[in-house]
This record gives sequence, structure tokens and C-alpha cells, in this order.
Amino acid sequence: MDICILAAGAGGMYCGSCMRDNALASALKRLGHDVTLIPLYTSLRTENHTNAIPEIFYGGVNVYLQHWNGLFRHTPRMLDWLFDRPWLLGVAGRFGINTPPEKLAGLTLDILKGEEGAAEKELRRLLAHLKQETPDVICLPNLMFVGMARLFRQELNVPVVCELTGEDIFLDAMHSADRETLRSVIRARASDVSRFVASSEYYAGTMADYLGIPRDQIDVVHTGIAREYLKPPPAPASRPPTVGYLARICPEKGFHHALAAMRKLIELPDMAGARMKVAGYLGGRDEKWARGLLDGLAGTPMADAVTFLGEVSREEKIAMLDSIDVLTVPTVYPESKGVYILEALARGVPVVQPDHGSFPELIRMTGGGLLTPPGDAEALAAALAELLRDPQRRSEMGRRGRAAVESTFTDALMAEKMLQVFNSLPSGQEKYA
Repeated sequence: MDICILAAGAGGMYCGSCMRDNALASALKRLGHDVTLIPLYTSLRTENHTNAIPEIFYGGVNVYLQHWNGLFRHTPRMLDWLFDRPWLLGVAGRFGINTPPEKLAGLTLDILKGEEGAAEKELRRLLAHLKQETPDVICLPNLMFVGMARLFRQELNVPVVCELTGEDIFLDAMHSADRETLRSVIRARASDVSRFVASSEYYAGTMADYLGIPRDQIDVVHTGIAREYLKPPPAPASRPPTVGYLARICPEKGFHHALAAMRKLIELPDMAGARMKVAGYLGGRDEKWARGLLDGLAGTPMADAVTFLGEVSREEKIAMLDSIDVLTVPTVYPESKGVYILEALARGVPVVQPDHGSFPELIRMTGGGLLTPPGDAEALAAALAELLRDPQRRSEMGRRGRAAVESTFTDALMAEKMLQVFNSLPSGQEKYA
């Protein structure tokens, strides 16, 4: 099968969706399929070798300029090419990441409108490239690109699959009037998609309601992680009881809840020596907020308890996971994927997570952790202490979690399930003739 996967870059930041798409491309190639991974907006930053082609489509600078001023919708490709230089896209991508979602409503609408929007030139350039690739199926990275599907259907006559990976968080951050406008366009364009694929049962149900479509039009393919995470962990080292946080440093991921729980944890009996390791990307939008939290630890017992590692590579991430006893990422919003949960379990590290989103589903499927009420720092601290005080239970949870990841959540299994989705689709001639 000839498969084209579109992947939206994140401005030089490690991005769970980018890494998933890259891992999917690798696994599909290992199964003998021809896969073209096409970056959108910016280059993709992945943990290992990227499968992406070097050319970038829907370059973030060009898309913005074409939205801002109609003149740029008619400029020659040579000028557009200059705006697509990786270094410039990296700068623009970091700016975009740090821009509040409510300020991006107009730009988002232009992209959602597809051939009727201000980014039509970029869409037709991508279409011309796809005609050269002659794919059997096209995979859109998320709902924000659903406006592409109609033109692909008409011009390429192939099925179009759209992944659902957490778009509601971005959309819900818009002003109410913009939210309704965007949702209306998304619902209208959803009929152009052959099949939707969600990253969890929870998210499939959520997005069926959002899109106004039957639940059975959405398949579930859980994220699979690379085999490197399943290499044998080292023998446990002697260390203080250690909690880990592995995610973007931002309010949405609940970093402040993790610190609040840690404060309560070290006040509990036998937990005064507990430590916390924090790893993750800190963007400009959240830097002042996060630095305020970290600076507020000075002069308190927390000052020596928390170690901030910053953004980490795959090797550094695995080393960090091997140096902790339990992981928590107490998100404020219901998480659609929870990849960091699977990464921790692959290393035999149990988790404590809020009882919402995909977390109950993942913990039920793996047996690798505990659930606590969302936003309850005291309950989170108690659950962390419960596992830290019980090495045998912790070890058993880690063992079950690792076995579940190996049997259910690998990139190879993810690729096989995606192939089942692709093979279930009618051909373009059957569906669109």
C-alpha cells in the first residue's frame, strides 16, 4: 500500500503527535509499505531518525501572510520558498506555540475552509505533490486540517483518514462566537472524511459528540511507543523515594498541581526525604508562570526536593524514568492520549493520574497505576505516598504495566491496527464515483 501521512510540526518542540506519526511511518515501512511522511507548518522534531521528506508544506510563515494580506496569495513560488526556510519556520513556530489560541481563530478558520480559504494556494501546492505520490490513502494529522479532504477526494479519488488527537483543547480556548463558527465549519467538512481515528475510546466518544456523527464512524487506535522503551531496565539503584513529572511545563498539564501534591507529600510521615524530578519543554508563554512557581520554592523544604531537567532526548527520558519510583502528570484537562503513561509503564514505573480523560482507560488496560480526583493535591499526595511506601505493590504494578505495553501498545501493533482501518475503507472509485 502507498500511504501518505501528513504531520504538523510544532516549531522545534518535541511533540507527541509528531513522534506518533513518525513512529507509525517507521512501523508501516517495516511491514513493507511505501510511506511518505509530509511535514506541515514546520519541520518535525522527533526522538530518533525522522521519516519526513525535507520539503515543508503549509509553511507557517506563508500561511500566516496569506491570511493577513491577499497580496501574498498571488506571490511567486520563489518568494514563498524563501519564507519556507527551516530557520525562519522555527522562529515562527515558536511564536505560534506561544500565541494564545483565541488570537488564532481567523487563521484557523482559513485553514479549515480548505479550497475556499486564504490558504488555498498552499493546499493546491500540496495537492500537486500528492498527485506525484499517487497514494492509496491519505492520513490527516488532526481535525484542524479537515478542510483538505474535499479537494483530495475530488482530485485524487482516494480515501482520506483524519486522526483525532486532542483538538478540543485548542478549540475550547477560543472565544464563544469563534468556537461556534469553527465548529460549524468542522461539522460541514467532516462529511468529506472517509474515516476518523481517535487515540482512545474516551476521545472517540468525545469527538463523536463534537462532530455530530455516529460513534461507529470513529475507530480507536491507541498510540504505540517505540521498542527502545522496552529494552531491559537497569537494576534498581538505592535512592530516596522519587516522583517524576514528564510533560510540557504548563498549566494545562497540571505542573502546579504536581508541585502542590509534592508539598503535601513531604509533610507526610516517612516522606520528608521524598524527591521529585521534572522533565519537559517550557515555552515562552508559560516561562514567567513556571519560573514563579519554581522561585517560590526557595527557602522552603521543597527547594532541595525538586530537580528541573528541562527538555530531554529519548535517551535522557529513559534515564530519567529509570531513576524514579512513580510518575504523575496531573492534567487539568481530560487528556486524549497519555503517551507519557505508556513510556513510564514500559520502564516498569507505575503512575498516579487524575480520574478523567484517557487515564482510566489506560490504567484499566494496563493495571499500572492509581486514579485520584482531578485537582485534589491532598488525594494525589496520599496516593503517591501509598505506592512509595509499598515497594512490592509498586513493583507488581510496574511489571503488569510493562507487560501490557509490550502486548498492546507498541508501534508495530499501532501500525497493524491502522492498516486494518486503511483496508476497511472503500477505494476512491467505489466511494466517490
